[in-house]
Amino acid sequence: MIAACSIAGSDSGGGAGIQADLKTFTAIGVFGLTVITAVTAQNTREVRGSWTLPAEAVAAQLAAVRDDFAIGAFKTGMLGTAAIIRTVAESLPAGVPVVVDPVMVSTSGHRLLAGDAVADLVGLLIPRAEIVTPNIPEAEVLAGMRIASPEDMAEAGRRIRDLGAGAVVVKGGHLAGERAVDVLVDAAGVRQFSGRMYPYSVHGSGCCFAAALAAYRARGLGVREAAAAARAFVEAAIASAAGAPGGSRIVNPGGTLLYPDTG
Repeated sequence: MIAACSIAGSDSGGGAGIQADLKTFTAIGVFGLTVITAVTAQNTREVRGSWTLPAEAVAAQLAAVRDDFAIGAFKTGMLGTAAIIRTVAESLPAGVPVVVDPVMVSTSGHRLLAGDAVADLVGLLIPRAEIVTPNIPEAEVLAGMRIASPEDMAEAGRRIRDLGAGAVVVKGGHLAGERAVDVLVDAAGVRQFSGRMYPYSVHGSGCCFAAALAAYRARGLGVREAAAAARAFVEAAIASAAGAPGGSRIVNPGGTLLYPDTG
């Protein structure tokens, strides 16, 4: 059994976090395990509240899944506090790919990472990451620079990689342009992935992309191959995004798989 584990917060609206990760794992053919770090009350329009779990509860979940499963990759999302980041960094097994999605603020503007936790994210968790997947606002914080172009994205990726990560994918969905551009920086250099820019916002696309990366790494693809496959996967999930009355669309990892066109 190929398994991947998501360490992230729960999204009651089902569009991001643990819920999006599990849907993504299933669609790619990977058995999904979870370590829940926080519970949120949210929908596609807003985060009404979030409550982080005690660090010991996170450690207990991680120990439970590690003791019973052969885990091919880990993905981290919303971690919430410095104590949880320290716990996760200390508990991750050596030699297993780790995809770090450095979730800081929700799409609706709700802060999901305590201000004093950024230093631990940078100093403890990013050096454990095989791949870090910041969006542009997150990359600006981590790299300490403004980003206005794909060239800036590449420079930010190099700076974040210098923090100890194996590779960095800077996601370009926040950058204006006719095409959506993501930039991968690894030991081999820089590679751009370009895709369609959809005329609507989508909740959960970042979670879906990072989870797909972890799933493809668990299935044995190399970093560059996994990044290309994850980019294609999330574009399909955005293309089939589900609508919610009054809110934004929701990324749909299993959309084309579960709801084929019946003509």
